[in-house]
Amino acid sequence: MEHRGIMSSGNWVVDYVKIIDHLPERNMLASIIGESAGLGGAPHNVLVGLAVLDPSLPLFAGGMIGKDAGGELVIEAVDNHKINRRFLYQEAGISTSYTYVMTESATGHRTFFHHRGANAFLGPEHFERIDVPARIFHLGYLLLLDLLDSPDPDFGVVAAVVLKRLSEQGYKVSVDVISEESDRYLTVVLPCLPYIDYLIINETEAGRICGLPVRGVSGEIDRQTLSLAAKFLLDKGIRDTIVIHFPEGGYALSRTGEEAFQASFRMEPGEIKGTVGAGDAFCAGMLYAFHENWPLTRGLELANANAAISLTHPTSTGAAKSLAEVLDFARSRLVRG
Repeated sequence: MEHRGIMSSGNWVVDYVKIIDHLPERNMLASIIGESAGLGGAPHNVLVGLAVLDPSLPLFAGGMIGKDAGGELVIEAVDNHKINRRFLYQEAGISTSYTYVMTESATGHRTFFHHRGANAFLGPEHFERIDVPARIFHLGYLLLLDLLDSPDPDFGVVAAVVLKRLSEQGYKVSVDVISEESDRYLTVVLPCLPYIDYLIINETEAGRICGLPVRGVSGEIDRQTLSLAAKFLLDKGIRDTIVIHFPEGGYALSRTGEEAFQASFRMEPGEIKGTVGAGDAFCAGMLYAFHENWPLTRGLELANANAAISLTHPTSTGAAKSLAEVLDFARSRLVRG
């Protein structure tokens, strides 16, 4: 059987996006000047983005949602994009996860208030019967899936057991993590690295896993430290490629030594409506490039363009475009100097 397509499982979330004039201090007031509701989380954002990017690509959804209004929104979106949901479990008595996303109008900076809901009940048993003919399996987000993030006496963390099993089934395993201020990166993420082919994370997450300051004292990306962080992650077990993205662009290093850095595309301030889902849009672009065996430089260009386009809508996938449109965008735009 030919393996083609991408499966994603993990956090399914209803995003309630509020555009605010500023982020207030505690006990102070801010004004909501716009609002919208949409779906978020890695599986939704990545799969819907891929469905629009290339409708011919087989896509498969996994995870846990509630039998509630939020869950029905998820089912509707998955079905509308013709995504196979055989392993997307819907359970009564638990709520579909949701997040209030407070987005500052002037900068696009976001603050999140999250309810884990059904995602907290996604356990290893929900991965045991997966047998879809996909080539890549993408899990997101580690550090936000309670049962998978819990300790395991033999592998360090339950997620490592799950990823090992998926790898043994022949899937190329991809992982994304959530940004948080903690030391859990060492106990949750590090034990998983030997079972991950593609780790796609941002510069903050890379720095926390490695214990290296990826940005310099003036806030700029430190290219030398970025390379050291990528090499550290490969040394700790990443089997194929580490990809690190940031507002200024993206960097990738493969186990074969292929290396690439691509600056992000210039955006006018008025074009940016929000940054919700930009990281997942970048991830979708890279996963497509990995699936199609593109060179890293071309993959980063696609990922950067996909992320830039996502900034033009306040929800996670409202600006998703076809592959031809994304490539046209990349050809027509200047990159950051």
